[in-house]
Amino acid sequence: MSASSQIDCKQVAGVVRPLIDLSACEGKQDCVPVCPYDVFEMRPITQDEYKTLSLRGRIKTWVHGREKAFAVRADACHACGLCVTACPEKAIRLTKFT
Repeated sequence: MSASSQIDCKQVAGVVRPLIDLSACEGKQDCVPVCPYDVFEMRPITQDEYKTLSLRGRIKTWVHGREKAFAVRADACHACGLCVTACPEKAIRLTKFT
């Protein structure tokens, strides 16, 4: 039995997606291994993305090495909520696809 079949998923893929508050994310990577659908990846934030952050977000980003979590396969999300629970900064929320 795969890990994804053991999870109490709330939706089929594509109904909801994780949104990451990049100003809050400290790049601790807790969301990456906990997601059974490989929705997340870590990568350095681009300069254009960095410019959109709040002052506090820019400082946190600099201190934590400019790595952020990105939902690169958001359409694979099944709304299990494991990423929301795992994120120590509470930077992830699930929202309906629009």
